[in-house]
Amino acid sequence: MQVILGSGGAIGVDLAHELKKYDKKVRLVSRNPQKINDDDELFPCDLTNTDEVEKAVQGADVAYLVVGLPYKAKLWEKLWPLMMQNVISACKKHKMRLVFFDNIYMYNPEALNPMTEETEIRPSSKKGKVRAQIAQMIFDEVAAGNIEALIARSADFYGPAINNGALNETVFKNLKAGKKAIWFCSLNTKHNYTYTPDAAKATALLGNTQNAYGQVWHLPTAGPHTGKEWIEMVASETGVKPKFQVASKFLISVMGLFNPVMKELVEMLYQYDRDYVFDSSKFETVFKMKATPVKIAIKEIVKAG
Repeated sequence: MQVILGSGGAIGVDLAHELKKYDKKVRLVSRNPQKINDDDELFPCDLTNTDEVEKAVQGADVAYLVVGLPYKAKLWEKLWPLMMQNVISACKKHKMRLVFFDNIYMYNPEALNPMTEETEIRPSSKKGKVRAQIAQMIFDEVAAGNIEALIARSADFYGPAINNGALNETVFKNLKAGKKAIWFCSLNTKHNYTYTPDAAKATALLGNTQNAYGQVWHLPTAGPHTGKEWIEMVASETGVKPKFQVASKFLISVMGLFNPVMKELVEMLYQYDRDYVFDSSKFETVFKMKATPVKIAIKEIVKAG
């Protein structure tokens, strides 16, 4: 059996489908889990509760930690280390492998072009420091021989079945609604995004590949393209004119005085004022799996509505 911790999120839904290719039993764990496959086992759980986490993973061979928290640095600082420690402890107790679905916030902002699995860990943001801390917690345990674990790392993501993500929210949805697409900082810098069906397929493959453990893996990601190119491609597929508005750091800072989400976004804007090039060649070379081409991914997202 394989267990998904944080089963209702952007990656969890697609991952539940993918894991059925490897195992008959999939257990979905969250505060209010909903079935993805007809025979999924559901386990309501608060990941900040040590006893509940240990019960949630009992009997499983692999745990996939794909939970998403609200975009608040203070909440991340409080909850992420606690949840990670609970999951690590449960994996140690039940001798179970761990796959952690991660992002790139911990990388040195001056080393984003390109980003590889060897990019320097030197976060500049509060949220990045939390991500660096919890990734280190995993590898400290791996180095001590206490658990088998791997980190599956994604760029910013987009996909047909997600309700968040900057590209979906500010470009796809706006253009579909007849509004201007919004892009942050500069239309001329490069940025690539991980397509969520690719991320789920690759994460399931990693979790079921014994010699993938003990490593960081960048999940297959196409691109990059400039902000202008992204908007033009989405507009073309949507059948509208590529209208856009660039939101400067100053404007977002002002909006942050009134909007909590914008306030949290300010510290992450360095990802848009310079080239952001996520390199997944290690995974693609080892597993012979390429990312879905951007234009095909865009077509699928527009078709999904």
